[in-house]
Amino acid sequence: MTTTNRRQFLGLTALGLTAAAGALTGCGTASGVNTRTIRYQGWAGQVIPSELAADLGYLGDVKLEWVGNTISGPQDIQSAATGQVDYGGAFNGAVIKLAARKAPITSVIGYYGVDGDEASGYYVLEDSPLRGPRDLLGAKVGMNTLGAHSEAMLDIYLERNGLTPAEREQVEPTVVPPVNTEQALRQGQIEVAVLGGILREKALERGGIRKLFSDYELLGDFTAGTYVFRRDFLEANADTVRTFVSGVAKAIEWSKSTPHEEVVERFTRIVTDRRRNEDTDPLKYWRSYGVAGAGGVIKDEELRLWVDWLGQRGDIEPDAVTVRDAYTNEFNSYAKGTGA
Repeated sequence: MTTTNRRQFLGLTALGLTAAAGALTGCGTASGVNTRTIRYQGWAGQVIPSELAADLGYLGDVKLEWVGNTISGPQDIQSAATGQVDYGGAFNGAVIKLAARKAPITSVIGYYGVDGDEASGYYVLEDSPLRGPRDLLGAKVGMNTLGAHSEAMLDIYLERNGLTPAEREQVEPTVVPPVNTEQALRQGQIEVAVLGGILREKALERGGIRKLFSDYELLGDFTAGTYVFRRDFLEANADTVRTFVSGVAKAIEWSKSTPHEEVVERFTRIVTDRRRNEDTDPLKYWRSYGVAGAGGVIKDEELRLWVDWLGQRGDIEPDAVTVRDAYTNEFNSYAKGTGA
């Protein structure tokens, strides 16, 4: 699929979802006013910040209701926009793209990012002839979803290294489930694998691969993704959201200040106790959530970067999103300097 066709597909998908989301605006929450239960999707074999917050007791009487797992940030926030869950999390570019189609969502807290311990790398086999950006022409780059963080980093890398739009279209982002990405690389089904977190660490331990570049090398420390709620949910359940956001913020800070071994031990217990037949061994490779700011407080530039990038690509109209209207820190106690 060419870059142009991928953009058309993503645009049509987002427009369809926006129509569904728009129908929900003003309808209130599925669980009723002032609900203390929040529906969400998880990630297999992982402990996301909201789950950690619940386990640490930071959510008070607010309960999380797991409705299943996802492997895609865009899918997760689309599910939030259409009311299938109450909140979702995704790469900020995906959030901006959905907001540009007038989906009734608002970002409330940063929940993952990139730092020296946590970065997504673009890996090839050790003996691969691919050494630089121009070597990627015609190459398949395996990633979890299109139109999100991994494709954005690939585009930035190629553009910074002088490839023209026509040349960049010759590089083939290819969807591969995260758990299968390393295997696809080693079997020659793709030439480049995007690996992050636990999956990156396990692949590096096995050896035989090398890094071309990483998102950390491109942009340094940055918060890359946010949790979003529908605006009608925020209006009807402000106290619930405040408890949730401040609890997640506190959990993020706990993960930064707690020794690695203790964090992994807690993650392992959480995954074991939920009894979903998940492998806990990879959890020892966890390094960081990568959230740059204290408590996941959102900064304008973390979203503005993607408004500019998507506008330059033609994915959204330059004035389709007012950044300051796309997020709020009002529910985050760390924005007020009070921490917990």
